[in-house]
Amino acid sequence: MILMETIMEQKQILLFIFILTAISIFSACSSSRTLLEGDSGNTGGRTITRNQTGIYDGFGYELWKDNPVTARMILGNSGTFTCSWNSNGNNNVLFRTGRKFASRQRHEQIGNITVNYKASWSPSNTGVSYLCIYGWTQGPLIEYYIVDDWGHSNRPPGSWSDAAHKGTIEIDGGVYDIYVSRRTNKPSIEGTRSFDQYWSVRRTKRTEGTISVSEHFKKWESLGMNMGRMFEVALTVEGFNSSGTAEITQHILTIR
Repeated sequence: MILMETIMEQKQILLFIFILTAISIFSACSSSRTLLEGDSGNTGGRTITRNQTGIYDGFGYELWKDNPVTARMILGNSGTFTCSWNSNGNNNVLFRTGRKFASRQRHEQIGNITVNYKASWSPSNTGVSYLCIYGWTQGPLIEYYIVDDWGHSNRPPGSWSDAAHKGTIEIDGGVYDIYVSRRTNKPSIEGTRSFDQYWSVRRTKRTEGTISVSEHFKKWESLGMNMGRMFEVALTVEGFNSSGTAEITQHILTIR
């Protein structure tokens, strides 16, 4: 009888240990899932100083620059990053984190895309700098921008002769002007090509908030601006003929 009671006690202890272990594993998985969805914070991780693309902490990242540009990107948790650049001399650099989709589906097939972000930056008074949602589609080849801040001057696409104003969209607490511009024989994800650029440019600057990405896509298409298959959606800092520093401290990218 005593032996049976001892065995029962041992089984109860083992069951208790099993339950505690399961709870610990579940908590760890839940925490990882939350981080992948984009908790705030940039503790600093991988440092990049040359053209590179990959995945870090669940987010796709890319640093792309013209060869003469001096650039530094430090990847943080959950799509956050810090960066610095000097692209003076009509050179360009882009720092970005987000999702890449391999151009297999259109945006409505992927789902409703939103980005909630917080950033701080200090771009130079010269050249052009953007804080934006950025990406590409294929079939047709399109480079697109949803611009929330453009630095000290040069609101895009400015007085470009090939930029056509298509309309506006009022969303996320602001009004965005919509443009189409044309790039001829320029670098792209398909090599040197000619392609259209789509723009939504906020009239009042900001460095944090929610961007209803899919709603811009829908509005563009209602104006005859075909989106094609999604290659990427990325929170981006871009500098052309400029210099500066920036920090993305929150990047919550949601697809539903």
